[in-house]
Amino acid sequence: MGALTEELPKPMLPIAGKPILEHVLERLGTAGFSDILIVTGFRAEMVEDHFRAYPLKLTFVRQPAINGTGAAALLAKDFAGEAPFLFTFGDILVGAADYEGIYDGLLQDPDAQGGVGVKWVDDPWPGAAVYEEGGRVTRIVEKPAPGTSTTHWNSAGLYSFRPAIFDELARIPLSPRGEYELPSAMAQLLHAGRKLLLYPIRGAWRDIGRPEDIAIAEKLLLNQQV
Repeated sequence: MGALTEELPKPMLPIAGKPILEHVLERLGTAGFSDILIVTGFRAEMVEDHFRAYPLKLTFVRQPAINGTGAAALLAKDFAGEAPFLFTFGDILVGAADYEGIYDGLLQDPDAQGGVGVKWVDDPWPGAAVYEEGGRVTRIVEKPAPGTSTTHWNSAGLYSFRPAIFDELARIPLSPRGEYELPSAMAQLLHAGRKLLLYPIRGAWRDIGRPEDIAIAEKLLLNQQV
Protein backbone atom coordinates (compact mmCIF):
# COMPACT_ATOMS: atom_id res chain seq x y z
CA MET A 1 0.00 0.00 0.00
CA GLY A 2 3.05 2.28 0.10
CA ALA A 3 2.35 5.85 1.19
CA LEU A 4 -1.27 5.02 2.08
CA THR A 5 -0.09 3.15 5.16
CA GLU A 6 2.92 5.20 6.21
CA GLU A 7 0.91 6.68 9.10
CA LEU A 8 -2.17 4.46 9.08
CA PRO A 9 -2.55 0.75 9.85
CA LYS A 10 -3.86 -1.02 6.75
CA PRO A 11 -7.07 -2.28 8.48
CA MET A 12 -7.91 1.37 9.18
CA LEU A 13 -7.85 2.42 5.51
CA PRO A 14 -11.29 3.87 4.69
CA ILE A 15 -13.48 2.03 2.24
CA ALA A 16 -17.02 3.27 1.53
CA GLY A 17 -16.70 5.69 4.44
CA LYS A 18 -15.48 3.22 7.10
CA PRO A 19 -12.21 1.51 8.02
CA ILE A 20 -11.76 -1.94 6.49
CA LEU A 21 -11.77 -3.42 9.99
CA GLU A 22 -15.15 -1.87 10.77
CA HIS A 23 -16.69 -3.64 7.78
CA VAL A 24 -15.16 -6.89 9.07
CA LEU A 25 -16.60 -6.37 12.55
CA GLU A 26 -20.05 -5.54 11.19
CA ARG A 27 -20.17 -8.82 9.29
CA LEU A 28 -18.84 -10.80 12.23
CA GLY A 29 -21.63 -9.31 14.34
CA THR A 30 -24.23 -10.23 11.71
CA ALA A 31 -22.84 -13.79 11.75
CA GLY A 32 -23.42 -13.99 15.50
CA PHE A 33 -19.90 -13.43 16.83
CA SER A 34 -19.97 -11.06 19.79
CA ASP A 35 -16.68 -11.68 21.64
CA ILE A 36 -13.74 -10.68 19.48
CA LEU A 37 -9.98 -10.35 19.99
CA ILE A 38 -8.12 -7.85 17.81
CA VAL A 39 -4.36 -8.28 17.49
CA THR A 40 -2.74 -4.93 16.75
CA GLY A 41 0.74 -3.87 15.70
CA PHE A 42 1.69 -0.66 13.86
CA ARG A 43 -0.05 2.39 15.38
CA ALA A 44 -2.07 0.15 17.67
CA GLU A 45 -3.51 3.13 19.53
CA MET A 46 -5.36 4.29 16.40
CA VAL A 47 -7.25 1.00 16.22
CA GLU A 48 -7.94 0.88 19.96
CA ASP A 49 -9.17 4.49 20.10
CA HIS A 50 -11.46 4.14 17.09
CA PHE A 51 -13.18 0.99 18.37
CA ARG A 52 -13.17 1.73 22.11
CA ALA A 53 -16.96 2.22 22.22
CA TYR A 54 -17.85 -0.35 19.56
CA PRO A 55 -21.05 -2.29 20.40
CA LEU A 56 -19.43 -5.75 20.25
CA LYS A 57 -17.24 -7.02 23.09
CA LEU A 58 -13.72 -6.28 21.86
CA THR A 59 -10.43 -7.24 23.47
CA PHE A 60 -7.14 -5.83 22.19
CA VAL A 61 -3.69 -7.36 22.40
CA ARG A 62 -0.55 -5.84 20.89
CA GLN A 63 1.88 -8.00 18.93
CA PRO A 64 5.25 -6.93 20.37
CA ALA A 65 7.15 -7.73 17.19
CA ILE A 66 5.64 -7.89 13.71
CA ASN A 67 7.06 -11.34 13.07
CA GLY A 68 4.36 -13.27 11.27
CA THR A 69 0.79 -14.50 11.22
CA GLY A 70 1.61 -17.53 13.37
CA ALA A 71 3.03 -15.37 16.14
CA ALA A 72 -0.07 -13.15 15.94
CA ALA A 73 -2.42 -16.13 16.16
CA LEU A 74 -0.61 -17.51 19.21
CA LEU A 75 -1.53 -14.34 21.10
CA ALA A 76 -5.16 -15.57 21.06
CA LYS A 77 -4.42 -18.66 23.19
CA ASP A 78 -5.70 -17.32 26.51
CA PHE A 79 -8.61 -15.55 24.83
CA ALA A 80 -9.86 -18.69 23.04
CA GLY A 81 -9.32 -21.06 25.97
CA GLU A 82 -10.75 -24.50 25.21
CA ALA A 83 -13.33 -23.33 22.68
CA PRO A 84 -13.29 -23.55 18.87
CA PHE A 85 -12.77 -20.13 17.31
CA LEU A 86 -12.76 -18.19 14.06
CA PHE A 87 -9.57 -16.51 12.82
CA THR A 88 -9.42 -13.91 10.05
CA PHE A 89 -7.16 -11.11 8.86
CA GLY A 90 -8.06 -7.44 9.19
CA ASP A 91 -7.74 -6.69 5.47
CA ILE A 92 -10.04 -9.44 4.17
CA LEU A 93 -13.63 -8.67 3.15
CA VAL A 94 -16.08 -11.56 3.11
CA GLY A 95 -19.79 -11.91 3.81
CA ALA A 96 -21.35 -12.94 7.13
CA ALA A 97 -22.60 -16.21 5.64
CA ASP A 98 -19.05 -17.43 5.06
CA TYR A 99 -18.02 -16.61 8.63
CA GLU A 100 -20.94 -18.75 9.78
CA GLY A 101 -20.24 -21.46 7.22
CA ILE A 102 -16.59 -22.14 8.07
CA TYR A 103 -17.27 -22.07 11.81
CA ASP A 104 -20.36 -24.29 11.67
CA GLY A 105 -18.53 -26.74 9.40
CA LEU A 106 -15.90 -27.26 12.10
CA LEU A 107 -18.49 -27.71 14.83
CA GLN A 108 -20.27 -30.37 12.76
CA ASP A 109 -17.12 -32.51 12.38
CA PRO A 110 -15.72 -33.50 15.80
CA ASP A 111 -12.65 -35.08 14.17
CA ALA A 112 -11.60 -31.88 12.42
CA GLN A 113 -9.07 -29.56 14.04
CA GLY A 114 -9.73 -26.69 11.70
CA GLY A 115 -11.19 -25.32 8.50
CA VAL A 116 -9.29 -23.45 5.79
CA GLY A 117 -11.18 -20.90 3.71
CA VAL A 118 -10.10 -20.90 0.07
CA LYS A 119 -10.78 -19.11 -3.22
CA TRP A 120 -10.25 -20.49 -6.73
CA VAL A 121 -7.53 -18.54 -8.59
CA ASP A 122 -5.47 -19.01 -11.73
CA ASP A 123 -2.22 -19.30 -9.76
CA PRO A 124 -1.99 -19.05 -5.94
CA TRP A 125 1.66 -17.89 -5.96
CA PRO A 126 1.03 -14.55 -4.12
CA GLY A 127 -0.62 -16.33 -1.17
CA ALA A 128 -0.69 -19.93 -0.04
CA ALA A 129 -1.51 -22.87 -2.30
CA VAL A 130 -3.95 -25.31 -0.66
CA TYR A 131 -4.12 -28.94 -1.82
CA GLU A 132 -7.04 -31.20 -0.96
CA GLU A 133 -8.61 -34.60 -1.47
CA GLY A 134 -12.31 -35.12 -0.93
CA GLY A 135 -12.75 -31.87 0.96
CA ARG A 136 -9.85 -32.56 3.31
CA VAL A 137 -6.72 -30.39 3.17
CA THR A 138 -3.59 -32.42 2.42
CA ARG A 139 -0.91 -29.76 1.99
CA ILE A 140 -0.39 -26.00 2.22
CA VAL A 141 2.49 -24.26 0.46
CA GLU A 142 3.15 -20.66 1.52
CA LYS A 143 4.24 -18.29 -1.27
CA PRO A 144 4.92 -20.93 -3.96
CA ALA A 145 7.00 -19.87 -6.95
CA PRO A 146 4.84 -18.62 -9.84
CA GLY A 147 3.69 -21.41 -12.13
CA THR A 148 4.67 -24.25 -9.79
CA SER A 149 1.32 -24.98 -8.14
CA THR A 150 -0.89 -27.81 -9.34
CA THR A 151 -3.85 -26.56 -7.31
CA HIS A 152 -6.04 -23.52 -7.96
CA TRP A 153 -7.09 -23.15 -4.33
CA ASN A 154 -5.60 -20.10 -2.62
CA SER A 155 -5.84 -19.58 1.14
CA ALA A 156 -8.43 -16.85 1.68
CA GLY A 157 -7.29 -15.55 5.08
CA LEU A 158 -10.28 -17.07 6.87
CA TYR A 159 -9.97 -20.05 9.23
CA SER A 160 -11.69 -21.93 12.03
CA PHE A 161 -9.68 -23.84 14.64
CA ARG A 162 -9.86 -25.97 17.71
CA PRO A 163 -7.32 -25.20 20.48
CA ALA A 164 -4.90 -27.90 19.23
CA ILE A 165 -3.56 -25.26 16.84
CA PHE A 166 -1.91 -23.42 19.74
CA ASP A 167 0.43 -26.32 20.54
CA GLU A 168 1.61 -26.19 16.93
CA LEU A 169 1.91 -22.41 16.87
CA ALA A 170 4.16 -22.54 19.93
CA ARG A 171 6.74 -24.66 18.13
CA ILE A 172 6.80 -23.48 14.53
CA PRO A 173 10.24 -22.55 13.16
CA LEU A 174 11.12 -19.34 11.40
CA SER A 175 10.19 -19.48 7.74
CA PRO A 176 12.64 -18.68 4.92
CA ARG A 177 11.06 -15.20 5.02
CA GLY A 178 12.11 -14.76 8.65
CA GLU A 179 8.59 -15.02 10.08
CA TYR A 180 6.51 -17.41 12.18
CA GLU A 181 3.77 -18.29 9.72
CA LEU A 182 0.32 -19.74 10.36
CA PRO A 183 0.54 -22.23 7.45
CA SER A 184 3.55 -23.81 9.17
CA ALA A 185 1.38 -24.70 12.17
CA MET A 186 -1.29 -26.15 9.90
CA ALA A 187 1.37 -28.18 8.09
CA GLN A 188 2.44 -29.64 11.43
CA LEU A 189 -1.15 -30.64 12.19
CA LEU A 190 -1.37 -32.37 8.82
CA HIS A 191 1.96 -34.13 9.36
CA ALA A 192 0.58 -35.48 12.65
CA GLY A 193 -2.44 -36.91 10.81
CA ARG A 194 -4.91 -34.33 12.10
CA LYS A 195 -7.84 -33.30 9.95
CA LEU A 196 -8.30 -29.89 8.34
CA LEU A 197 -11.41 -29.17 6.28
CA LEU A 198 -11.43 -27.29 2.98
CA TYR A 199 -14.00 -24.50 2.94
CA PRO A 200 -14.55 -22.81 -0.46
CA ILE A 201 -15.76 -19.23 0.03
CA ARG A 202 -19.29 -19.11 -1.38
CA GLY A 203 -19.90 -15.37 -1.59
CA ALA A 204 -17.86 -12.38 -2.70
CA TRP A 205 -14.35 -12.04 -1.26
CA ARG A 206 -11.58 -9.48 -1.47
CA ASP A 207 -8.06 -9.33 -0.11
CA ILE A 208 -7.27 -5.62 0.13
CA GLY A 209 -3.54 -5.84 -0.39
CA ARG A 210 -2.90 -3.29 -3.16
CA PRO A 211 -4.17 0.25 -3.85
CA GLU A 212 -6.24 -0.98 -6.80
CA ASP A 213 -8.13 -3.35 -4.47
CA ILE A 214 -9.71 -0.40 -2.65
CA ALA A 215 -11.92 0.62 -5.58
CA ILE A 216 -12.92 -3.00 -6.21
CA ALA A 217 -13.84 -3.47 -2.53
CA GLU A 218 -15.85 -0.24 -2.52
CA LYS A 219 -17.85 -1.44 -5.52
CA LEU A 220 -18.58 -4.76 -3.79
CA LEU A 221 -19.73 -2.97 -0.65
CA LEU A 222 -21.85 -0.37 -2.41
CA ASN A 223 -23.53 -3.10 -4.47
CA GLN A 224 -24.09 -5.10 -1.27
CA GLN A 225 -22.20 -8.09 -2.69
CA VAL A 226 -20.21 -8.59 0.49
